[in-house]
Amino acid sequence: MAVVIVAAAALAPLIAPFDPTDLTSFNLIDAELPPRFSPDGDPRFLLGTDNQGRDLLSAMLYGARVSILIGGGAVMVAAVVGVGLGLIAGYFGGWVDAAIMRFGDIILSFPTILLALLVAGVARMLFPAASSAEWAPFILIGAIAIHEWVQYARTVRAATMVESARDYVRAVKVIGLPSRQIMLRHILPNVMGPVLVIATINLAAAVLTEATLSFLGVGMPPTYPSLGTLIRIGNEFVFSGVWWIALFPALLLVLLVLGVNIVGDWLRDLFNPKLRGRG
Repeated sequence: MAVVIVAAAALAPLIAPFDPTDLTSFNLIDAELPPRFSPDGDPRFLLGTDNQGRDLLSAMLYGARVSILIGGGAVMVAAVVGVGLGLIAGYFGGWVDAAIMRFGDIILSFPTILLALLVAGVARMLFPAASSAEWAPFILIGAIAIHEWVQYARTVRAATMVESARDYVRAVKVIGLPSRQIMLRHILPNVMGPVLVIATINLAAAVLTEATLSFLGVGMPPTYPSLGTLIRIGNEFVFSGVWWIALFPALLLVLLVLGVNIVGDWLRDLFNPKLRGRG
């Protein structure tokens, strides 16, 4: 299910009936048209249109692509930063370990959404262009990743401390290999299993965080749809009978997050011998 949604989102420019980012592809006269299967539906629009006259199916495909790209980018940034800091903290220990972990504790003391709102707000205040469709994804990636790297750092730190005490690491230390080479060549490959599981599960959380930020109005601009933006727009028209603008993007978001979580559970069982044969 998750694979199908990701594939459809990746191929959105090829399979979407319209381009929702092209102002010439939609007309305000077609705004708020119901789905095709409704009595008043237009055969051109399978799932109806939004308040701007955009084909909702096309907007959902493009919006899912935006949400997945932002969520995936945030996971990659958080993983790179967290794994690097976790390796350093677990390998060197001492005050380096204490400084990194205490900084991580400070980050975790803020709720994810609150910290993301703070980072996004400060970025938009310092850089006025950050609200544009070109820069908004990078701001969202940074706002989400700044909270998620701590999980990777803690996991990798614990695994690095275990691996550093093993004989093969002591042997390469005696040989005189540099610390950077020991961490990257010998320790890192042995601590990546849990990181892959965390990254898969965090992808779902990152997509939800992006949707929440867009729903609150600090995510992608309305001119470039994401799932959270479509749900926010549709929420304003639910009580007027235009239910499809919020319902269909919300269902797609639920299916996407559910599918990613199922993949994360499968990877967790795969890397855990105690759970591999269960069920």
